[in-house]
Amino acid sequence: MRGTLASRICRLAGIRLRSLSTSHVHRCLSSQPSAVLERSIGQPTSYTHPFLMKQDEVTPSLSKLDYESRRSSLMSSVAAANVVSENNTAKAHVVILFGEPITYMTEDIPYPFHQNTNFRYLTGFLEPDSCLIMETFPGDTSCEYKSTLLVRDRDSSKELWHGPRAGVEGALQHTGVDYTKSIEDFPNLLSKFLSEDYTVWYDFQKKTNMQLHLKHMTPFLNKAFDKKINICPISDFIHRQRHIKTENEVYLMGKAGLITAEAFKRVIPISFANINESSIHAMLDCECRLGGAQMLAYPPVVAGGNRANTLHYIVNDQRIKDGELVLVDAGAEYHGYVADITRTWPINGRFSKAQRLVYDAVLRVQEACVLLCRVGATLQQIYVVMISMLAQELVENDVLIDKVEKEDLPMVGRKFCPHHVGHWLGMDVHDTDGIAKSTTLAPGMVVTIEPGIYIRSDDVTVREEFRGIAIRIEDDVLVTSSGPVVLTDACPKNGDDIENLITSR
Repeated sequence: MRGTLASRICRLAGIRLRSLSTSHVHRCLSSQPSAVLERSIGQPTSYTHPFLMKQDEVTPSLSKLDYESRRSSLMSSVAAANVVSENNTAKAHVVILFGEPITYMTEDIPYPFHQNTNFRYLTGFLEPDSCLIMETFPGDTSCEYKSTLLVRDRDSSKELWHGPRAGVEGALQHTGVDYTKSIEDFPNLLSKFLSEDYTVWYDFQKKTNMQLHLKHMTPFLNKAFDKKINICPISDFIHRQRHIKTENEVYLMGKAGLITAEAFKRVIPISFANINESSIHAMLDCECRLGGAQMLAYPPVVAGGNRANTLHYIVNDQRIKDGELVLVDAGAEYHGYVADITRTWPINGRFSKAQRLVYDAVLRVQEACVLLCRVGATLQQIYVVMISMLAQELVENDVLIDKVEKEDLPMVGRKFCPHHVGHWLGMDVHDTDGIAKSTTLAPGMVVTIEPGIYIRSDDVTVREEFRGIAIRIEDDVLVTSSGPVVLTDACPKNGDDIENLITSR
């Protein structure tokens, strides 16, 4: 299954896994014990999950060499950066990233833990309160570096209550970093970098772990600024790297898309008049988990009737009346990679004439915009096309009461679709937010395409039969050298197919 799906998609994309230099391969392999870690740690391993992972994998489908390649590429980019500051004596670089902490909804009741995606991208390590330090060496122009992962110590008392930890030895054996240390050693390691020899790369304006930041990084940064040491944000460099997906990443995103599509196919047919939005939410969550997902990638939108005109409606607690549409925006997270699908369907199984007219208009625009996801285009260009086409559809289908002048079409389009055509997708739902939508599309990028028409129930500029209708259709699209590949194409979106799915239950 894995090879078939990944190979099919990536043949179209022309994507290849990043290669490693011989020195990097040797270092990564020689620093790890050859035996399998034969105990549980705070995440799946080939020992605890042999049905899911191979022996050399840190996370499913991603090996030690994959993570080493990511770290190596990042450090090469950092070393090549032209840092301009008062201090021109820096001869080495250090990158510091924190993992997320555990956060609590109330006393002793934690939220489900979710690792910081930049930290996960570079380590694959899924335990909280961790830190990655990568440093080059003063005077060494070869871009060689060492990686040190700082983790929580083993603690039998805490593990009794909260589950096993990797500890220093387990983290070293599992992840493929050069060194591991206790997180308690962080202050001692940090002091070394209070030197003009180093440029420090740390996201001090976008803090990941507030406790570790306040305890350790705040005093360090104060001293570093006094010494005029270069301090630079690192997230943009990581985002540029994350932006282009490798073959294994495409496989994981394809799995997330397939799991989500199959969940929609199971949930749409069991819709009925007066069902509560919360029931659809629960069923989608259940079906995604049964399909292999760890969780939903974000709080889903399950909005019946006029509530779908609230773009980020996530209360999901109302009954959906007979004759209303329901707009559902949901996606699975599969081992760190996410899907994002929106479908809109009639809760009773049949579109009204007005609903079907608007639905088919949105579908035509969506399919046209998907075809524009080609190398050399930009999301911003596709957005302009979407706005123009949506406005034209509203005019040509006599949805609006008043005549619209040609120069007013963009304004009309923006009124009835106040969001963009799509966004980047990957480890985050709104992925790599440092990448502008004016960026030229290239093979390996994944975007969403999600036009919509939203007509509030009190909008007197449209004909009465269309008021209260809100429709969005969204798919995940992989850009390839030979054209767009829809990763979520298993989810029906043709109006007749949607109706048949419901009425054939």
